[in-house]
Amino acid sequence: MTRLDCISLGIVVNRRGARFYDEGEEIKPEELPPEDDVAQFIAKIERSEKAFQRGLSRSKVRSIRNFYETAISQPPIPGTVLLFTAQRLRFQALEGNQTVGHLQQPEEKFLIIDGQHRLAALNFYERTHPDEAKSIYVPCVIFDGRSDDFATEMFVIINSTPTRINKSHLVDLYERVSWAEPDRRFAARIVEMLYSEPDSPLRYRINRLGGRSKQEKWILQAELFNEIHRWVKQAWSKIEPEGTDRRAAARYYAMVRDFLKAASQVLADAWGNDNYMVTKPVTLKGMIRVCADLAMQDAEPQEGRMERWRERLRPWAERIRDFRADGFYERFAAKGQVERVARIHRELAKAAGVQR
Repeated sequence: MTRLDCISLGIVVNRRGARFYDEGEEIKPEELPPEDDVAQFIAKIERSEKAFQRGLSRSKVRSIRNFYETAISQPPIPGTVLLFTAQRLRFQALEGNQTVGHLQQPEEKFLIIDGQHRLAALNFYERTHPDEAKSIYVPCVIFDGRSDDFATEMFVIINSTPTRINKSHLVDLYERVSWAEPDRRFAARIVEMLYSEPDSPLRYRINRLGGRSKQEKWILQAELFNEIHRWVKQAWSKIEPEGTDRRAAARYYAMVRDFLKAASQVLADAWGNDNYMVTKPVTLKGMIRVCADLAMQDAEPQEGRMERWRERLRPWAERIRDFRADGFYERFAAKGQVERVARIHRELAKAAGVQR
């Protein structure tokens, strides 16, 4: 392997990239100064549907690049980079030495599990100092012939500390890491359906990108997951015997879907209206808790459920004014967000006559 053949910053570690999420989720490129080559390079990667789960830091790339440029007394030695390919690579040992030889290059570029900042810095260093770069060799550990799930799990474990993965991205990976508890996997499936199913009232309203999202969203994926998981964990003794596959998750998704559709019809013009707090995280989380309560009492039969629940939630229409954005936090006074969600849950459940 030549010293920089492993540079492949655009390879993704799961089915959905961190910078591009399905229909309607592409991040628009920022206006960047043309002379800032690092920023231009990173922006190009982040516009790609094959972008990394964890964002590249311009300052980190620049600082490592500067280290290579100022290392005068001794040649800079990059830290070990971890690479992955699903292809099984052939190794041809040199005659008389079984530990030294030639390793086959993969047909596709390597996936970088760890070391993307170092390789990005080396990429720029080679552009500006081609002669000096010839003396730099990159130590690599290559995992070959493994499944994509193995690469995903390695990525999650390594990038959990010190640079933590965005919690919303971690939700996407729960199904693919072996140590994730079954109840978390189940909740993650429900959240994924709430985001992607055409009949979901939250379709494309769930923020998977954190502060980088350029579109109007209602709730962070991690926040929604926490509420769905809270419900799943409480009902796990009932869920587990009935099955935990995708079909079972679809039944619970349908309950949330029907509940939110019923709520949207009752709350009418306040639903999705910025002048009200109805579709803000604090209220949506309270609603999900009411949904969990109601599902425990009146989930069956599924036929006609949305209509039954709409009638059950009808008293909410009388409280729409309480959810105006102006003065909302005074009307729902609390010491913090956790207490406020609990209060909204309590008051909404009481109004609808739902036992908590």
